[in-house]
Amino acid sequence: MLRTAEITAELTGRTTGDNSHKLHWSPRLEFSVDCFVCERTGRTQIYECGAERARCSGSRSGFPSHFTAGRITAYDTTEGAERLALRALVDFWWAPFQDVRHDRPAMAPTSHPWVRLHLGSYCPEGTEAGKHSVQTNLLRPGELRCAHCESVIARDVTTPAVRLLN
Repeated sequence: MLRTAEITAELTGRTTGDNSHKLHWSPRLEFSVDCFVCERTGRTQIYECGAERARCSGSRSGFPSHFTAGRITAYDTTEGAERLALRALVDFWWAPFQDVRHDRPAMAPTSHPWVRLHLGSYCPEGTEAGKHSVQTNLLRPGELRCAHCESVIARDVTTPAVRLLN
């Protein structure tokens, strides 16, 4: 059956209201889903805006990475002087199964929802691009720092949320 998850996140406390580091959400996210293709629970699946399918990480022992039925169907960002927010809708196909290795039932989306969201930036001092990420299992509050000039470019105060819509 087709399932939809809403993923939301917000970064606050940007030290420069003009966004001098051009911090922005990248069109890629990683989401923990029980995969009916390889019949494994808690697989990291990689979603890209515009892609017609997702990629399942597979497992270290046995199943290689593979394509799976899933895609980002909505990706909205909001930017303000002190705030950078994201709302994404992810559609994925899910069917019941027993995990082939651990003999436990699959759940939709998974028993421990996890997401990693990617961001990009550009340092005006170092004139170089930077990559950042936030994810559900990090200690908060935290800071995103520029790797080139060490400036704090945002604060990560709230955990990204994963909510199953259907």
